[in-house]
Amino acid sequence: MSDLDLLTQSLARNVKHWRAVRGFTLDVLAARAGVSRGMLIQIEQARTNPSLGTVVKIGDALGISITTLLDYEQGPKVRVVPGDQAVRLWHTDAGSYNLLLAGTEAPGPLELWEWRLMPGESSASDPHPTGTAELLHVTEGELALTVDGVEYRVPAGATASFEANTPHTYGNQGDVPMGMLMAVSVPPVH
Repeated sequence: MSDLDLLTQSLARNVKHWRAVRGFTLDVLAARAGVSRGMLIQIEQARTNPSLGTVVKIGDALGISITTLLDYEQGPKVRVVPGDQAVRLWHTDAGSYNLLLAGTEAPGPLELWEWRLMPGESSASDPHPTGTAELLHVTEGELALTVDGVEYRVPAGATASFEANTPHTYGNQGDVPMGMLMAVSVPPVH
């Protein structure tokens, strides 16, 4: 079975599981996530590979991390994720990418990401639920971070944090690659 098949099967199993845990019908989850009921059915039947944006919306609606949605198995209290098992969810032909390094539920989803943006590239994010916080540290280059229409420059060695319940974009307007580590904390669903 390929990695993509494993991810598709894991996503199907975990969306069904967490939808049941939360007591959500397909219609309720569809409304909360802003995803069609038909798409959820296809996901739960492992008949589609949804976009990163769709997976994020479903995770946010369920109040769990992407890591939990894509997890092949639930492990012990201590979990070591080998570098070759980090999940690349987005990339461009020019070499930009993000890597989901690890995640946990503490008490809501908490994710650790590695990002690389090549010169001239950017990635936009829809608003996350109210109470979501992002903390990022630029390791190389300069990040052009736009939050709710306002651009902030974050150079290598600097750290930024923000409430992520508004539209935001990570961009590289420089001449060299930009690298950063980012933690995302999503509040638990009540």
